[in-house]
Amino acid sequence: MIEEKKTIAKLFKEVCANYSNMTALLSKNGGDDFQAITYSELFDLVRAFGTALIDRGIKKKDHIGIISDNRKEWIITDLAVISIGAVDVPRGSDSTADEVGYILGHADCPICFAENKTQVEKILSQKERLPLLKTLVVYDEGFNLSEAGKYPVEVIKFQDLLKKGKEIVGEKGNLFDEALQQGVADDWVTLIYTSGTTGEPKGVILTNRSYLFQIERIPEIVGIKPGHRFISVLPVWHSFERAVEYVIICNAAAIAYSKPIGSIMLPDMLKVKPQWMASVPRIWEGVRSAIFRNVNKEGGVKKILFHFFVGVGEAHSTLYNMFFGLLPQFSKRSRVLDVALSIIPLILLSPFKFLGSALVFSKIKKKLGGSFIAGISGGGALPPYVDSFFQSAGIALLEGYGLTETGPVLAVRKQKSPVIGTVGPLLKDIEYRILDKDMVILPPGEKGVLFVKSEQLMQGYYKKPEATEAVLKDGWLNTGDIVMATHRGEIKILGREKDTIVLMGGENIEPEPIEAKLVQSDYIDQAMVVGQDQKFLAALIIPNNEKLEEYAASKGISYVDLEELLSNPEIVEFINEEIQSLVNPKTGFKHFERIFRFKILSKHFEVGEEITHTLKIKRNIVSERYKKEIRELFL
Repeated sequence: MIEEKKTIAKLFKEVCANYSNMTALLSKNGGDDFQAITYSELFDLVRAFGTALIDRGIKKKDHIGIISDNRKEWIITDLAVISIGAVDVPRGSDSTADEVGYILGHADCPICFAENKTQVEKILSQKERLPLLKTLVVYDEGFNLSEAGKYPVEVIKFQDLLKKGKEIVGEKGNLFDEALQQGVADDWVTLIYTSGTTGEPKGVILTNRSYLFQIERIPEIVGIKPGHRFISVLPVWHSFERAVEYVIICNAAAIAYSKPIGSIMLPDMLKVKPQWMASVPRIWEGVRSAIFRNVNKEGGVKKILFHFFVGVGEAHSTLYNMFFGLLPQFSKRSRVLDVALSIIPLILLSPFKFLGSALVFSKIKKKLGGSFIAGISGGGALPPYVDSFFQSAGIALLEGYGLTETGPVLAVRKQKSPVIGTVGPLLKDIEYRILDKDMVILPPGEKGVLFVKSEQLMQGYYKKPEATEAVLKDGWLNTGDIVMATHRGEIKILGREKDTIVLMGGENIEPEPIEAKLVQSDYIDQAMVVGQDQKFLAALIIPNNEKLEEYAASKGISYVDLEELLSNPEIVEFINEEIQSLVNPKTGFKHFERIFRFKILSKHFEVGEEITHTLKIKRNIVSERYKKEIRELFL
């Protein structure tokens, strides 16, 4: 049980006192080089800023909007807000004006922090929906305050508010200290609005208790130590990154802010030399694709050696997992048989594995900074081929799982004994059940819907009691995720209950594994499987235009524009061959899971439009926007 008077702010203060000279933040501040802020310096900034907020009349339980991407000002604001007992309502700068207007209005925010002029104008374009909004605080130092007079609310700069706080902290800092000490575990910390794959966003109420539950348990699974460095590339407003950052600062590690773009992230990793990175599967998929693309372009001996050693590494990993009992046991396996079958080929392959590590994979590890321990992947299922590749390269990926409603981390694959293909066991002290459609508890090896009970669960959806009641009853949360447990308690995520496609023949199909397999092709960037109440499955395919253009050039296919290229019969047939080679009984799919028809789209799904900020497809939005194309697939 979490102590009643314990809070994130109190734990943060304690860490700052015990590790005062250690680095807390690394940020670029508009340049190319990282600037360090120690824990002592960070606490002083948070205390001064929190004092300034109190001086402006911000009080406990007030709701404070933050519309910004990752930056040091974000975490200073967040820690100051929760230290004085207020509640932040965050969202990224790529959110649409409509999303921002709905969220800030629904959450009753009297004050909002905005990253720059673009966000200021986006927020104010929704002013009619925001009657309570009186003040905007702008992070961008370059923002021109001379224009502020034209706005219908007070606009001030973060730096000016911080300066004010530094001036009065000596006189009024005790107000901040008192507010911090009055905090309790059940105080609200944040309202995080779900990305909304269906319907309007819902404000998830998370408390100190939720995050403290994770802070106390995650280090038992993932070996985070004081002084370790995390490179941060996920949106800090998102539930997964938010929890990760609290785990970091409450364990005296350091956060280095970067971006999930290879040309920025990889150079930053060389500079920071991080031990850890939390990310979504798409980032790891992108890193793998870039490696393969670069090797295939070089060709020759390098290409041959690379693919040979990847094959060796994957075979070695499978044998290693067999020998050490790290294969998922959905049905009970004989340890004696696994050891007997794996030991000799494992010994024979080991020299080739070590040679591959020295000649090929060591170069990949150097690109990650040379000190990398593991990546933590969350926000969606890690495709098996991505998981397998990084294990073969000797780079640990610890797949995690959770929901915004759970704060979010429910499980993380164990660092010391990772069972590939699973998200590991649920965190200690989480009760769980896997139920079938008749609410019968299922044994290991059978798939059903996961229900959990834990201190970390949300208090509910803000102003939505009916929606809360629909998923949270008697302390049990219906995750809506279809899972399967091993005999040792590890969990495998199979898909979302609401995403399940039911064909006319009654076959139940999870689209995510099929989509994950399709994007394994170098020529397919995105895919959405459709077919509810139809005789067969079809798919919307968004190709990698650059790779298709290279293919067209190699085949002498002429075209005027992209639309003509994508409709070319040779290209359509080529994509069909890619689809059929990936999804068929030989690759583990049932005959009714094959894609019989598809439509190639020229426009990529965009974040905030057709996909969420964690890159999950908004199936209802895509189905509506492409209803004509989908209908034609089944004529």
